[in-house]
Amino acid sequence: MRWEFHNESPIYAQVMERVERMIVSGALPPGERLPSVRVFAQEAGVNPNTMQKALTELERGGLIYSQRTSGHFVTEDQAVIARAREALAEMQTERFLQSMQELGFTSAETAELLHRKLEHKEEE
Repeated sequence: MRWEFHNESPIYAQVMERVERMIVSGALPPGERLPSVRVFAQEAGVNPNTMQKALTELERGGLIYSQRTSGHFVTEDQAVIARAREALAEMQTERFLQSMQELGFTSAETAELLHRKLEHKEEE
């Protein structure tokens, strides 16, 4: 299944975020070998150079590592994964708050809406 992309940020950045999400959610567990760049690119529906750029950036950040002849692997460092999870949560929160502000909600109104939604979720 092809991944969906939008025009708001570069595709390699969107690929990075998707792979980060896969790692922090456990869909790609620590130590797991990633598909080859070509296979991963085909799966995502992107150019292999785009996938390589995304993986290189993820490697710089420590979320993945490469072994010359074996490919790319998810880090086994739980602290790195926890930091990435926190950073993704922070980014999502900022996006949400920006959207609510653009809709004209105050901080108090946003907090109240979230509170009601969370209470409803707990009742389900």
